[in-house]
Amino acid sequence: MSEPAEHVTQHVTEPGTEPLPDTGGGPLLLLASASAGRRATLAAARIEHDCLPVDLDEDAILDRARTAATENGTALAAEEEVLLLAREKAQAATELSDGGYVVLGCDSMLELDGTVLGKPHTVEAATTRWRAQRGRTAVLHSGHWLIDDRDPEDGGTGATFGATSSCEVTFADLSDEEIDAYVATGEPLGVAGGFTIDGIGGPFITAVDGDPHAVVGLSLPLLRSLLGEIGLGIHELWADAVPEDGGTDLG
Repeated sequence: MSEPAEHVTQHVTEPGTEPLPDTGGGPLLLLASASAGRRATLAAARIEHDCLPVDLDEDAILDRARTAATENGTALAAEEEVLLLAREKAQAATELSDGGYVVLGCDSMLELDGTVLGKPHTVEAATTRWRAQRGRTAVLHSGHWLIDDRDPEDGGTGATFGATSSCEVTFADLSDEEIDAYVATGEPLGVAGGFTIDGIGGPFITAVDGDPHAVVGLSLPLLRSLLGEIGLGIHELWADAVPEDGGTDLG
């Protein structure tokens, strides 16, 4: 397998966009995700944040993008697909929020044999997926999109840009019995690639090559880099005390 690129960066800055009101002294970071793993990652790093999950038809978004790419004689790479969905999530959360945040959208997909795999959703799909990937190495891509929606007086830039962090994940050679037992827990049905490293699926991951945070869908080193591009140090998001759930759920 070819070595994955660690970061794929894309910038789209829209000057002249009028920012929304500030957050009134609350958390600066708004996470456009309901992922418990992403929230736990931020909480463990003492990064105070609010959470605003968004409901998008991801399949329809990808179908339109893939069709447009095909019509132009190209194809979307896995890194581009996760970045597209991360951008859509960040934009939707920005529109729904009260404004004044730095908004982070994330999305993850597993790439195996050139095929991009999202959430399996069903027992049958998860079982088939695991029988194909057991004992093998795949690439996990996690897209990150940042929107600076702060007021200019608070240092806001109006920038909107993102990057993808990727890592290789090696799976244990599970028996059929182990696969059936794991799928029966329900955990792999709703997560990218059909596995977790910080949950029940942890014993089935034998190696990670690359950014380890990419496996849980939120790269702290990449987040630090993105924040730096809008003049923020990640330490400026640290909280003296982070609530047990890692932040405030806005929806």
